[in-house]
Amino acid sequence: MAKITAKSYDILVQEEESILSNLLSSYKSPVLVLVDENTQTHCLPIFQKILGDFPICEIKSGEEYKSLETCKLVWDAMLSNKLDRQSLLVNLGGGVIGDLGGFCASTYMRGVDFIQIPTTLLSQVDASVGGKLGVDRQGLKNMIGVFANPQMVWVNLDLLNTLPEQQLVSGFAEVVKHGLIADIDLWNQLSKISKVSEVDDWSRIISRSIDIKNRVVMEDPFEKGLRKILNHGHTIGHAIETLSFKSETPLLHGHAIAAGMIMENFISYKRGNLQYSSFLDITEYILKIFGKATLSFPNEISEVVVHDKKNRGGMLRFSLIPEIGKCEYDCEVSMDEVNAAIAHYQSL
Repeated sequence: MAKITAKSYDILVQEEESILSNLLSSYKSPVLVLVDENTQTHCLPIFQKILGDFPICEIKSGEEYKSLETCKLVWDAMLSNKLDRQSLLVNLGGGVIGDLGGFCASTYMRGVDFIQIPTTLLSQVDASVGGKLGVDRQGLKNMIGVFANPQMVWVNLDLLNTLPEQQLVSGFAEVVKHGLIADIDLWNQLSKISKVSEVDDWSRIISRSIDIKNRVVMEDPFEKGLRKILNHGHTIGHAIETLSFKSETPLLHGHAIAAGMIMENFISYKRGNLQYSSFLDITEYILKIFGKATLSFPNEISEVVVHDKKNRGGMLRFSLIPEIGKCEYDCEVSMDEVNAAIAHYQSL
């Protein structure tokens, strides 16, 4: 349906399976497929005829396993299956599999090839695109990692049928973000959707969302400037997500980012940049789609925000939208503004 070409690899949306099959058959050295217990059960059978009888490495699903300890298991599996520098790692899974698997491939023998087959909406429109790879450390997201591009990203829309509704909703947050920061037409299209489960044609939405991220990444591959706009909603959102892991009911990534977008847009509105009508429209829509997140340890959010990777010189740096469809990066934000945004969200 769509082929979106990046600088050094292809992002294929529902293309012919022969393209993937031909790529896999071109590798004469060992190939390893990385899965978790969910993709092993629900997604691997869909690709079995393409992937063949390649050996499997299974890890546990969940953000808590996105760690160096899990990397050791993957590296050991790569060693035991005799992968060499001409080998390939196939990452079949969501954001954790893609981030961690790509990191393991990029550091094994100083780098072997890998491809991404994202199985969730979140990983299809966000995590698998852009070459950011890594793992969490000391409760902070993506603190250890590298930039490296896969040989290919294969987006198969049939895999969305394997997802529970809440996983679809979570991934939808990144689509909404792309509309808010870069494409008012996409935002207008999305704003007509009242329930994610009612979407009957994902192809155009996913292709447009990927195209937005890919265009930004191509212009700024190492996040020196423009690419920072992709972090809209994530400075506070990542802090909310991180703290939720300490509770009995951790938030899915998209639900945390949705809350983060409301709070960060509150900051922009209070500064007199984002019009109140736009702020209200965004807030009402996000609450309708994602609901209001229960904040775990709200008093600690500001303590986690200070560790965000975009901060510089002791100052908090946010990516804020002055209007729908545009975004500014490296906006200095005070802790008082962060706390006011948290208090506003709590009052909704």
